[in-house]
Amino acid sequence: MDLEAKLRLLKGVGEEIITEKELRTLLETKEHPTAYDGFEPSGLAHLPFGVLRPILVEDMLKAGVRMKLWIADWFAWVNNKMGGDLEKIQEVGRYFVEVWKAAGVDMSKVEILWTSDAARNEEYWKKVITVAQNSTLARAQRALTIAGRSTKEAIQAAQLFYPMMQVADIFWLDVDICQLGVDQRRANILAREIAEKVKWKKPVAVHHHMLIGLQGRKEPEGFDEDGALDSEITSKMSKSRPETSIFIHDSPGVIMKKINSAYCPPKVLGGNALIEYSRYIIFRKMKSLKIERPEKYGGTVEYTSHPELEKAYVAGELHPADLKKGVGVALDEIISPIREHFERDPAANRLYEAVKATEITR
Repeated sequence: MDLEAKLRLLKGVGEEIITEKELRTLLETKEHPTAYDGFEPSGLAHLPFGVLRPILVEDMLKAGVRMKLWIADWFAWVNNKMGGDLEKIQEVGRYFVEVWKAAGVDMSKVEILWTSDAARNEEYWKKVITVAQNSTLARAQRALTIAGRSTKEAIQAAQLFYPMMQVADIFWLDVDICQLGVDQRRANILAREIAEKVKWKKPVAVHHHMLIGLQGRKEPEGFDEDGALDSEITSKMSKSRPETSIFIHDSPGVIMKKINSAYCPPKVLGGNALIEYSRYIIFRKMKSLKIERPEKYGGTVEYTSHPELEKAYVAGELHPADLKKGVGVALDEIISPIREHFERDPAANRLYEAVKATEITR
């Protein structure tokens, strides 16, 4: 694959790239750069984790990038996920690996790593301390938005370790690219600044889009001084707010029920959850979106790209009820192989049942 094709793939992954010039140089000088994406084990897998992230990993692999998937169990512990029970958190981590397998990630091409393994190594903590020595308390507090903690929340002292550890991870893993959500930009920007200070390798940041929740766009809730980013973080689909989410274990009936309640005003694209799912998931997994409807309402229609769908929707050629039906059917078709894996495989099912039975804490 030539350079321009690789760049197109990575620009399709990254809603924001810091910087594109550095990414181009990296691809020119390194055939197989390394990247990581990190995950707090916390609850059942939803669309962003169980469907969108595997799509992004697949495109990174196609571009020749060697991926490291970082199971951030200690981060979830620091952040009081799963009631702060590290054993339960690690069970969720094992479930996450099973989700990636079920979603079609070629596990022979990715490296699975755990924060708890790194935490046993003195050199890891030296990097954490070095990062902390080159930051400030104010900067650490501002960066806590990466942990999903708003600036209005009371925090525990332990949570101040979170941004220092996340920045240290980048250098511990020795990656060229940080492939994380745009909500993680504070950590990646801090990492780039510290890399210059202490002469470590400066990472390129490839920030992917955060999939919106079923409720649509919400008002900012104090995650960032940047109102646009704040709104994105507040509005994202969150496992800890199940009413906003579609999960990979949802039945066809549950999926359709949730879709029918989603924010989807006629002729409006902005904040429209179903338009967003079509763009970021359906048209990346399927060749077209087929919407069946009675002849009196125009008959069955098929769209082969999201611009085509958006144009028809804005023009009023497609009613929200018909869009909901088509998106619901398509999402179930995409999710069903993952759901069926957990129903069919006894070991996978045990992991699912264990995670399902555990109280989810934010």
